[in-house]
Amino acid sequence: MSFNNLDTLYRQVIMDHYKNPRNRGSIEGDHMTVDMNNPTCGDRIQLQLQVEDGLVKDAKFDGEGCSISLSSASMMTQAIKGKPVDDALKMSEIFSDLMQGNDIDEEDIDLGDIEALQGVSKFPARIKCATLAWKAMEKGVDEEKQD
Repeated sequence: MSFNNLDTLYRQVIMDHYKNPRNRGSIEGDHMTVDMNNPTCGDRIQLQLQVEDGLVKDAKFDGEGCSISLSSASMMTQAIKGKPVDDALKMSEIFSDLMQGNDIDEEDIDLGDIEALQGVSKFPARIKCATLAWKAMEKGVDEEKQD
């Protein structure tokens, strides 16, 4: 597949998650909530996580922002649901590397739709948009471990 076709496909995936977000809403019952914002772009994310026995049982988000931040939140919640917390954190680390333009070992972990965001690394001002939900997840997990 040529670069232009791949770029077009990635844009379509991003726009699909933006227009039809997965896991947007609220979690009923016991959960943690993390609010984060990106003042440079105006993105605001509220992430809710339900973690039980070291597993991310549920993940939902709400907020306002650009297509990059909201599609990234949609992709992230989809990717981490049902995963061990340690795997979710590893995914966040790999995603951060991807956003920095670093090569990643694709055999290490399957990022699925998240790979569509790799082009963001060419636009440094947008990296904070893409990583906002991931930073919220890391913060929530860190706070949970401290309790």
